Amino acid sequence: MSRKCEVCGKGQASGNAVSHSNIHTRRKWNANIQTVRINDGGRVRKASVCTRCLKSGKVNRAV
Repeated sequence: MSRKCEVCGKGQASGNAVSHSNIHTRRKWNANIQTVRINDGGRVRKASVCTRCLKSGKVNRAV
């Protein structure tokens, strides 16, 4: 399963780690993806959702 939000599509970002001596090496920033139980049209299922979508209320969590 990919580390991508099923609601907004946020995923991994890439760029450079820059050291004090200005050496550039590739690195990645992972999105904060959580596996949660959600209500999806009356049924409960698990989904990979980023914490921003959880906090803003874009998904309905199952009890």
